[in-house]
Amino acid sequence: MGSYLIRRILLMVPTLIGITAVVFFVMAFSPGGIGASLLDKQGELRPAQRKALEDYYEKRYGLKKPKIVQYGRWLNQVSPIGMKDAGAGFPASWKVGFKSPSLGESMSRQRPVSEMIRDALPVTVLLDLITIPFVYVIAILTGIQAAKHRGKTVDIASGTVLLGLWSIPSIWAGVLLIGFLASKQYFHWFPANGLHDIQADSMSFLPHFQASGFQRGYLLDNLYHLVLPIICLSYGSFAFLSKLARGAVLESINTDYVRTARAKGLPDKVVLYQHVLRNSLLPLITVSANLLPGLIAGAVVVETIFGIPGMGKLTIDAINARDREVVLGTTLVAGILGLVSFLIADICYAIADPRVSYEK
Repeated sequence: MGSYLIRRILLMVPTLIGITAVVFFVMAFSPGGIGASLLDKQGELRPAQRKALEDYYEKRYGLKKPKIVQYGRWLNQVSPIGMKDAGAGFPASWKVGFKSPSLGESMSRQRPVSEMIRDALPVTVLLDLITIPFVYVIAILTGIQAAKHRGKTVDIASGTVLLGLWSIPSIWAGVLLIGFLASKQYFHWFPANGLHDIQADSMSFLPHFQASGFQRGYLLDNLYHLVLPIICLSYGSFAFLSKLARGAVLESINTDYVRTARAKGLPDKVVLYQHVLRNSLLPLITVSANLLPGLIAGAVVVETIFGIPGMGKLTIDAINARDREVVLGTTLVAGILGLVSFLIADICYAIADPRVSYEK
């Protein structure tokens, strides 16, 4: 297991290089190239001022150099091992060694990319940490109930509803949730956007009662704003996982060890939750490797719709601005999170099934 983990960690490096290279060259070869929108915003400048701005961007980011050189400079910038002084290009004296990695500075906002990701990443991680347990609890419970009542009304009705949920695009679901559950014309139950109320800074952290009535506090206000985004982010995932859990439970129910457990006189709940469920989790663990990258990708849509300042919205804003540094920075972080999720899934798979070995 140890050698497998080392191999997987080492393979992350070329994988991340491939992911960021694809994103970089797609942006570089797109119409207008990198930084085009930055100059478009300065359309009111005089020719001399515009030329000075172009020269600044070219010198600061090397936009006129060969694209492979530009990507190499960025790769050297984010790597902990590389040339310590990249300058405007690769220097004549190649001083290679350990250095402090940097994600660079945003072209459009003139802020360090690391600071922007530091502000946005906790929001997306919070969404995922709430969504993943929520998805799995609902998926396992509905899957077990559908398998226990195979072919009956519960099974057919849940299967129909789950198929319908799986077919609804998240962007349409988000618009419907805002239009009906956050609109004053229908049911104004939830806020339409943001993470906090406008008066959140003056709230106490925990909910409490005052003379004026119940005060939800900063924590409850945060959760209150996350209800609709989490619903929009999770319904498709638990619809798929519920069907997967149903199939896994049905497959395990018909195995010899389950019949042996029942022949020993064990209660149905013990057989179901201690014997069947553990082996049924293996397909769910396998799929969990794709769940976190899927949620990160879904956050791009959900955070944009609900105005949540997370990684998804940061990425969309950077793409619209052709901000190369921010796009590559968010791609790198999302790639690392995705690869780590695959590694964790492999570890959980080995824990759930002792027969699994990664030594060879």
